[in-house]
This record gives sequence, C-alpha cells and structure tokens, in this order.
Amino acid sequence: MRDGPSGPRRAGWRTTPHPSRLAPGHPQRAAILARHERAMAAGLSTYVDPATGYTVLTATYLDERGFCCSNGCRHCPWEGAAEDPEPPDG
Repeated sequence: MRDGPSGPRRAGWRTTPHPSRLAPGHPQRAAILARHERAMAAGLSTYVDPATGYTVLTATYLDERGFCCSNGCRHCPWEGAAEDPEPPDG
C-alpha cells in the first residue's frame, strides 16, 4: 500500500504482526508481543523491541494515523501492507 487514505484493515491487525516483520518462530516473540500489548493498553504510541532496542510503533497508533506510510511497520493495520516495502533509491 502506498501513502494515502486508509483502506481495509488486515485480519488480526491489533494483535498479530505480519509474519515477514516478526516471524512466528522468533525466539523473543512472546516478549515482543507482551510489550506491544502493554504499550497499547497504556495508550502509548511506541514500545522498545527487547530483541533489537529499536522503537516500534503500535498498531493502535498506526490505525489512528489513518494511512500506510509504506515503510514496512511491524504492526501496520492496512491491507496491502504485507508486501515488502520498496528498497530506497541509491
């Protein structure tokens, strides 16, 4: 999906990241999903990934933003976000 208005939401978007962005067999999957759930329950827009230390946007934040930015966000709620983002030029 390209930048623009929201489209249909993918199934399970609140609780299930796309498998290409967090593999079902990831060794820290449970800890990552627990952090995501706690952040959403607290109304936060981000959480820190325990595996990488990166800041990750929550599904709720991405939904409220209202569009896909095409950056491959782990919790992107929009249909069509399953495709890998295009590599940057250069």
